Amino acid sequence: MFTLKEFEKAYEKVQEVVRSTHLVKSECFSESSGNQVYLKPENMQLTGAYKIRGAYYKISTLSDDDREKGLITASAGNHAQGVAYAAREYGVRAVIVMPTTTPLMKVNRTKDLGAEVILHGNVYDEACSYAMDMAEKEGLTFIHPFDDLDVATGQGSIAMEIVKDLPTVDYILVPIGGGGLATGVSTLAKLLNPKIQVIGVEPEGAACMSASIEAGKVVTLDEVNTIADGTAVKTPGSNIFPYISKNLDGIIKVPDAELIAAFLDMLENHKMLVENSGLLSVAALKHLDVQDKNVVCILSGGNMDVITFSSVVQHGLIMRERVFTISVLLPDKPGELVNVSKVIAKEQGNIIKLEHNQFVSINRNVEVELVITIEAFGHEHKTRIIQALRHKGYSPKETPPKF
Repeated sequence: MFTLKEFEKAYEKVQEVVRSTHLVKSECFSESSGNQVYLKPENMQLTGAYKIRGAYYKISTLSDDDREKGLITASAGNHAQGVAYAAREYGVRAVIVMPTTTPLMKVNRTKDLGAEVILHGNVYDEACSYAMDMAEKEGLTFIHPFDDLDVATGQGSIAMEIVKDLPTVDYILVPIGGGGLATGVSTLAKLLNPKIQVIGVEPEGAACMSASIEAGKVVTLDEVNTIADGTAVKTPGSNIFPYISKNLDGIIKVPDAELIAAFLDMLENHKMLVENSGLLSVAALKHLDVQDKNVVCILSGGNMDVITFSSVVQHGLIMRERVFTISVLLPDKPGELVNVSKVIAKEQGNIIKLEHNQFVSINRNVEVELVITIEAFGHEHKTRIIQALRHKGYSPKETPPKF
């Protein structure tokens, strides 16, 4: 059973290793949502995510014998770093099983913290099964990333900090993967103030907790498909499920496209790098049907590799029509390229890529193809550029941008 005394004990313990992540008022998200929105930036944590809280507290509760056996866990990245960091603090061995799809940055950071890394399976659930088998065969102590009451108690320290920073908080939005964070935060929030509403947020492509709550029992999804790799879980925790069912006030499901938009908003307005799973709470704001409330969004992590970062930015710019590509057919004669460029320049469009294909037609005297990738301010600006080209007699056709 969770108790306030146990949460207070966990809060004091994790202060030994956590970085203070005080709430940040977000003017842009407040304005767009009609609420007073505050960010809980756990992406700024020592290991780049909140997971260090549960891992460190759990390991602190183990006996010396259990620690000395060596620790093993499975993780898509953030819990891995939390266990690795805590194991190093206690001077014990840590073995981490990670899905083969884990971003290289998370793998390398886990190794840098002194852990042994094994890559196995395509998703977290497959890695977890392998880790549990290995724990039994080698006598290692298994640290579950979410389906453990001690781990969830450590994660709940976030709620303690939120209430200390903002005693008048009305809503807390919390990302859900397996459910450990949501369990700790919702349970402690209700103990501190039953009026606080705690809303979980899942990616549409990995909504295992929603499916379980609808079924009234823990269920396993056939597959998961989401860019939010930190919450790509097929089966939520069975030990924590009763507490989620009791203390969570609702769940919002967010499509991946909205995570991409939230990524750009966070980067441009707050200059913060937050991974896709960590952005679930921010993306959920548009689905929260309340006004003039104090809302806290937990940014659960910021461990994103450069390749994913680049891809999300590109897709975000395309989605918001700030980058688009058109093709136009021109007579194959000198000066035509300049004429097209002048039209775009007059409308303040910025050409970022250009391809001139003289072989689109067998008869080069007839026409050539010009493919132009343009940077714009958004939909209205893009429309204005295309209309200006049409006004000059060109027939631009949109094509998918190529980078």
